[in-house]
Amino acid sequence: MKFNVGSTDRIIRIIAGLALIGATLGGYIGYWGWIGVVPLLTGIFRFCPAYLPFGMSTCPMKK
Repeated sequence: MKFNVGSTDRIIRIIAGLALIGATLGGYIGYWGWIGVVPLLTGIFRFCPAYLPFGMSTCPMKK
């Protein structure tokens, strides 16, 4: 699998995913907060399937 999520994008995804899951577990938001699992997993695995159809990548270019 080719990585397509760069460092900054990865950190933002992991923080956002954990924040949504934490808010759900804390009772601040409803069950929809479990959607935070998606950015969390894409950040951990450094691969986003939604980038594929657009040919996007936030990884630095290789020389």
